[in-house]
Amino acid sequence: MADTVAKFSFLPLVKNFSSLEGKENQEYFLKWSMRNRMKIKMFTFDQYFQSYEINKFALDFFRDPNVISNVQVMTDSGTNTTLGSKPSRVEVKVVPCTVLSMSFFDKLMDGEIARESGEIKKCYDEFQEDFTISDNLRQLLLNEDSDVYCEFNEKEREEFLFVLFSHLCLGGRLCQYEDNLQPYLDITKSVYKDLISVQKNPDTKELSIISHVFKVYCYDDQDSMYFPSKKKHLQDFAYLIVDPLKRTVVCLSHTFGSCF
Repeated sequence: MADTVAKFSFLPLVKNFSSLEGKENQEYFLKWSMRNRMKIKMFTFDQYFQSYEINKFALDFFRDPNVISNVQVMTDSGTNTTLGSKPSRVEVKVVPCTVLSMSFFDKLMDGEIARESGEIKKCYDEFQEDFTISDNLRQLLLNEDSDVYCEFNEKEREEFLFVLFSHLCLGGRLCQYEDNLQPYLDITKSVYKDLISVQKNPDTKELSIISHVFKVYCYDDQDSMYFPSKKKHLQDFAYLIVDPLKRTVVCLSHTFGSCF
C-alpha cells in the first residue's frame, strides 16, 4: 500500500545538455551509432531526498505522469515514444561517483592500451556477443581473460566515470571505433561535467561530488522489463543522477541499435 502513495512528485525542466545535445559532438555520436539513441531529461522534485530512499524515489519517479509523458525511449523500429505506462517495480543499483579528475585514465597511456600519443594498440579480431574486439581498449572493457583487463580493478570499474567512458567507447550496433583515445576522453569529460554536481568545502576549498547516481530498470505487471529496453544488454542503460541540494534529477538512457 505504501508504494501506491507517492512521496515525491516531479516537474520537467528545460535544460540544454550541450555535451549530448549540442552540435559539437554529434559527428562522433553518429560515428559511434549512438545519435538519437541517447535520451536525456531533467526534472525537479518537491521533497528532501536521502539516498536510503532511492527505491521509493525511483518508483515515484517512473510512476509520475510528468515523467511518463516526458521521458523518451526509442522503439525497435527506430521511432521515438514516451514511457506510456507505470512500472510495477523498479530495479535500482547504486553507482559510485567519486572521481573528480580525468587523471583517473592516465594509465591508459602506459603503452599497454595506448601509446603516449593516444594511439590505441590493435589486436587480432575477437567477437563477443554484439561487439568486435579489435584493439586493446576493447580487450580492457570486455575481455576478462585478457592481459590488460586488470589495468582497472573492480572498484575503479564501478565508478560512474569509468562506466560512462565504457558506454561511449562501445557505442551502438554499427559503431565505428576511434584509432585514438582522445575523442573518447574529451567527450566523456564533457558529458560527466554536464551530469555531475560538485561543491567546494568553504574551509578546505576542496571539491567533492554531491550527485547520487543509480542504474535503473523498469518492469511491467507481468514482470517483464520495458525500460530502458525489453532486454538486458550492456549498451541498453538508464541512469538517474540526483542532485539533493538543487532537488533535480536527470534521466539518461540509451537503447542499443543503429542510428536513424
